[in-house]
Amino acid sequence: MISTHILDTSLGSPAAGVAVSLEIKKGDAWERLSDGVTNSDGRHAFDCSCQAGDYRITFMIEDYFKSRESFFLNTPILFRVKDTNRKYHVPLLLNPYGLSTYRGS
Repeated sequence: MISTHILDTSLGSPAAGVAVSLEIKKGDAWERLSDGVTNSDGRHAFDCSCQAGDYRITFMIEDYFKSRESFFLNTPILFRVKDTNRKYHVPLLLNPYGLSTYRGS
């Protein structure tokens, strides 16, 4: 399973309603696997099977920040899945002028 969680550190709360997209790299191209929107707790679990490979989650944060000034555009995070027996959680800590991610559990 691949999931994400977005926290807006400038507000100290989850970022609800953010569109997210999951893709896997196939050769030189990216193949879309699943799209979704973060829930009221800022979380989304992608509906797809997990296979070894390189993945990209794109966080559509431009719409999220449309009512506030911000620096970042829609943000892709790329990561590699090797062990398909484990869960992959990719959180995003976000504010209008900074972002950070890590491999969660």
